[in-house]
Amino acid sequence: MILFATNNFTFIMKQATNPLYLEHTISICPKCIKRVPAKIVQDGESIYLIKYCKDHGEQKELFEEDARYYFKKKLYDKPGTDCKRQTEFNQGCPFDCGLCPDHEQHTCIGLIEVTEQCNLRCPSCYASSGEGKHLSLEKIEEMMDFYIDSEYEQAEILQISGGEPTIHPQILDILKLAKNKDFKYVMLNTNGLRLSEDLEFADAIAHIFQGTGFEIYLQFDGLEQNTYQTLRGSDLRLVKQKAIDNLISRDIPITLVSTILKGVNDHEVGAIVDFGLKTKGIRGLNMQPLAFFGRLDDHIDTTDRITLSGILKRIEEQTNGKILFDDFVPLPCNVDRVAITYLTNRRGKWMPLARGKDLQSLVPRIKNTFAFSLDDAMEEDGSCCGTTCKCFGPKKLADVLGGIAKSASDKKRSEYLNKDLFRISVTSFIDVYNFDMKSMKKECVHIITEDLRKIPFSSYNMFHRPGIS
Repeated sequence: MILFATNNFTFIMKQATNPLYLEHTISICPKCIKRVPAKIVQDGESIYLIKYCKDHGEQKELFEEDARYYFKKKLYDKPGTDCKRQTEFNQGCPFDCGLCPDHEQHTCIGLIEVTEQCNLRCPSCYASSGEGKHLSLEKIEEMMDFYIDSEYEQAEILQISGGEPTIHPQILDILKLAKNKDFKYVMLNTNGLRLSEDLEFADAIAHIFQGTGFEIYLQFDGLEQNTYQTLRGSDLRLVKQKAIDNLISRDIPITLVSTILKGVNDHEVGAIVDFGLKTKGIRGLNMQPLAFFGRLDDHIDTTDRITLSGILKRIEEQTNGKILFDDFVPLPCNVDRVAITYLTNRRGKWMPLARGKDLQSLVPRIKNTFAFSLDDAMEEDGSCCGTTCKCFGPKKLADVLGGIAKSASDKKRSEYLNKDLFRISVTSFIDVYNFDMKSMKKECVHIITEDLRKIPFSSYNMFHRPGIS
């Protein structure tokens, strides 16, 4: 056996022939799409989900590549935050979405798909986007208002998505509308094609938001041709670079969003991190193990997938230890599926804020939220933290950030947040193979539907998206 220390928590990594039972859960049989009993076990250095379907037998799925994260996340879990509900408890999770009274977390990110159309045909698209309709501006406003009301007028992040939202004929009107609503933050989720070519469009976005409360959530899967050919169907490297250049020249904040598929671009994880840290104007990076729903090939081996902890391991290995596995902490609003770290720029060198600090003891003071400003972190009660994935926060963030947070002017603090603080998060969505009831009930990224419901992103793409049988 191997002894591991994770901050203030020590556990034994079992090396044995027989799996070690850890806990019971409910999963989904991918063949009949029925709820089935399952157990979570440790087998060697990894965590597995073993399901039992009376019609299709036993099924074993990789749950976490590295058992350290499974044990560490339990130290950061906490009760969820309530919000208004739209449906009744009837068939049971995940078939009553939503949100039904059984869901245990409010909406950290509300996602509105303003169009079904797309200018790409990505083989990996979870939405199988292509042809379809645009939502009307009136319907989109109704959905925005519903989201705000459902959160007791405290809606945090609105993500405008699709399809490809930039091809909606009224996208600028949609952005103006979002700007004038009571959201803490607005994101535009885009593949970057239009932003790489349409300079007037980029100018218009910059004018609407003027650098505040907004960022581009830019699809960016790597730096190699094969990565884009496999995941997106064409070589988009030049498109991505042009889009980034056009956004940076207009001071429009960027978060890179990378879909990671084992055997395709998991060897690029370190290079993506390095690119983000070296490119002025990029504020953060979100990596997502590919979830197996939507437009996918049947030959993909789900038992050999990459997981959240697998990405953390690759970051440590491929950055040569500059960013460590234990520099990441589970996000308390959804510890099973989101890990995050922040780096600060000190004399031109990026250093993880969490390294060597006891953040576990601060969990009771952390809000269940993704919405962050430096001023929030400076409040007397020190209740908040973070940056776009923001429930990572100390008694006072000043205690971690040091002098710049304690004494700088508002302008200097804003410049620090925008230029000298970098966020890396890993988000693992749920599919029918790795489905775990506990993490499903805590998922806090929700689709806002036309009929005014909120459905967890993973559940929507597995069971509730129009056209899914």
